[in-house]
Amino acid sequence: MTETRPYVAWDLMNDFLTDAFAGFGVPREEAAICADVLLESDRRGIESHGCNRFKPIYIDRILNGTLLPETEIEILKETPTTVVMDAHNGMGMVASHRMMEMLIDKAKKNGMAGGAIRNSTHYGIAGYWATMASKEGLIGLTGTNARPSIAPTFGVENMMGTNPLTFAFPTDEEFPFCIDCATSIVQRGKIEYYAREGKDTPAGMVVARDGTAMTDSAQILQALVDGEAALAPLGGIGEELAGYKGYGYAAVVEILSAALAGGKFMKALTGVAEDGSRRMYQLGHFFFVIDPDAFMGQDQFRKTAGDICRALRASQKAPGHDRIYTAGEKEYLTWLDRRDKGVPVSAAVQKEILEVRDRLNLPYHFPFED
Repeated sequence: MTETRPYVAWDLMNDFLTDAFAGFGVPREEAAICADVLLESDRRGIESHGCNRFKPIYIDRILNGTLLPETEIEILKETPTTVVMDAHNGMGMVASHRMMEMLIDKAKKNGMAGGAIRNSTHYGIAGYWATMASKEGLIGLTGTNARPSIAPTFGVENMMGTNPLTFAFPTDEEFPFCIDCATSIVQRGKIEYYAREGKDTPAGMVVARDGTAMTDSAQILQALVDGEAALAPLGGIGEELAGYKGYGYAAVVEILSAALAGGKFMKALTGVAEDGSRRMYQLGHFFFVIDPDAFMGQDQFRKTAGDICRALRASQKAPGHDRIYTAGEKEYLTWLDRRDKGVPVSAAVQKEILEVRDRLNLPYHFPFED
């Protein structure tokens, strides 16, 4: 499909996002981390978590008091191979970056390392943290809980978040194997994207309290907040399409995200107090890093992982299809396409960028203004 949205150069967008985060109180070095996490989403084509979420998920929450711009990271417990942090409701991206730096160092020294964070906030795409490890030749694994939106199999009440379970493996190819996806059949961020673009959510992804399907994206977002709708787990509704598998993996992520750090879970993560007022989200994240050199060596791991990916792509194609992809390949191809073009920006995001720029009186001019 031909891209009709205007592009903004990566450097220009990075500078703007960094200045904007800093303008709302995020320390500049930490603002640069936050900007890079968002832009990495757009580099990979995961637009539901890129610039699309800059204002509504981060800036608006800073302004309404449910996200603190300065991140006070407290180390609750540390061993040679583990770390437990409290992010004290600061920037989840900042706390996660600190965590991964520590775990990568520990894994290189000890073969493996794991950590968990409590009282955190949205940490961007999970794949960013897993690939921090793969860039170092290590295996990365992470997950996070979130506002309740998934119903358990045979249920209609939103109980768990979209709860991504994400892995990144180094390979001998130009890109890692990286599987980064929600344990729901669709993630809330995708529905937010549909709503902003005026598109319906495909039928079968969201179930109302009465068991019927919902498709109006704006109505779905409000119904999810009100507890009147829920996302189906990966696989679909009921057992016939194996939705119990997605339900089970979502529960794995919920347990690890909360239990390892002694954090909150499920209904405690709504961001809404009993009296209807806003409150902190208090999310939890977990991370594991493994050094292949503690097993049969990094070179052996890279080659075997690459061989498996190449064999999968070379296998027989279904009629009407001329290509098989492995996880992380489409994201790499998107980056190759966008590397010299920049980040495509929709009309809705353009409006938000200009609103933030003018509010902070930042000296930026964007191509879409011409």
